[in-house]
Amino acid sequence: MSQVSVLEQATIAADQANWSLLLHYLQQLLGKENSSQNELNKLQDQQHNQLLNWAVKILEEGDFQERWEIAKIFPIFETNALETLIEIIEDEDSDTELRWFAGRILAEFNCPVVIETLVNLLRTSEDEELKAMAANALGNMGSPAIEALTDLLSDEDSRLFAVRALTQIRQPQIIQPLLNIVKDPHPHIRSLAIEALYSFHDIRCLPALIEALNDTAGIVRKEATIGIGLCADLIPTEESVNLLKNRLWDFNLDVCREAAAALARVKTPAAAAALFEILKSPSTPEILQIEIVRSLGWMATPEAVDYLAETLALQTQTFLPQATLTKEIIAVLGRIQNPNLSQRLAEILSQTLDSKSALIQNPSIKGTIALALGQLKNKETLESIIHLLADSDETVRLHAIAALKQIASPSTKQNLELLTHKPLNANLHQGIKLALEKWPVA
Repeated sequence: MSQVSVLEQATIAADQANWSLLLHYLQQLLGKENSSQNELNKLQDQQHNQLLNWAVKILEEGDFQERWEIAKIFPIFETNALETLIEIIEDEDSDTELRWFAGRILAEFNCPVVIETLVNLLRTSEDEELKAMAANALGNMGSPAIEALTDLLSDEDSRLFAVRALTQIRQPQIIQPLLNIVKDPHPHIRSLAIEALYSFHDIRCLPALIEALNDTAGIVRKEATIGIGLCADLIPTEESVNLLKNRLWDFNLDVCREAAAALARVKTPAAAAALFEILKSPSTPEILQIEIVRSLGWMATPEAVDYLAETLALQTQTFLPQATLTKEIIAVLGRIQNPNLSQRLAEILSQTLDSKSALIQNPSIKGTIALALGQLKNKETLESIIHLLADSDETVRLHAIAALKQIASPSTKQNLELLTHKPLNANLHQGIKLALEKWPVA
């Protein structure tokens, strides 16, 4: 269909107030696949204005989906659409959804008049959705909006939205404005400021991060803890460990967990010791103990492994062991990928398996050990895994087979085949036979 024909059909659709059909014709005329700007340039001024008027009409009268689609076309009209869009957004009698769409479209035009319009909307509107839209739009504009947003920080009603917008920009120019509000009365504003500040990895932000570690609000302490962990290389190691160690005892569990993760990144013996201190404390809740165990595993240092081994040994000796914690320690030991520790890890798991503890006789624990041994791929643990093939629990046997497959090699299969010719108890013989049946075909 020629451009003239499409214009004629669009005119009919507009006269009938058929916004869906009119949208279709505008998309044909201006859609990206049709090199829209080139097509628009070919139109006479009168036709150009008609297309813009139709687009505005769809925006004003269409349903949500039609508004959503026409919003994608408006940037093609460039600054010619600005005046109409600004009138819409400033009209307090217009419905909220229409003003919201007008604001989204305006965000595509990064110029002073648009910034001024959106800032005024933030200052004057009482509608939270409109203010959130304006803040997001200003944030997407980047550096040109920083000055206007900084001015809004002095307005209590607009400050939260201004901070949200500033933190989207993530340019060094926002550091000082954010440092000025890290002591704001509202915890959410403080936490947003701290979160943005540590992302710059800038030494100027350290005093604010350190002070925020003792903030009265948990959400602020949490962000500060994350920040200290990510900026630990800017602080003497001993100081960073001490700062984070204190947060391990925080009243807020989320803060404690972030402190554990941060110490895992430090990876020093002092950091491992700090984690172990809280791990062995009887007052530490199990959920935090599990996080500590994972953090020690992420460290993957000799000290961290020794602390995990000590905790595991205590679990097998205590009168009331924690099965969930024990399984987590075993699983973590199996996931540690450090060739220098492979032998030590295999010894810990094999010794645990040989323990006479009632806890280790639990099929679930045995199965976890089997899988952990398989992940280590240490051939010296084959004997321990093979013995599990005789276990009375089917799940344990299947886990043992899975572990053997992970350490699979021609010699492993040959050893299993040789064992079938030796005098073995019936259960072990049957378990080896089953393992060979499930062995991968070479």
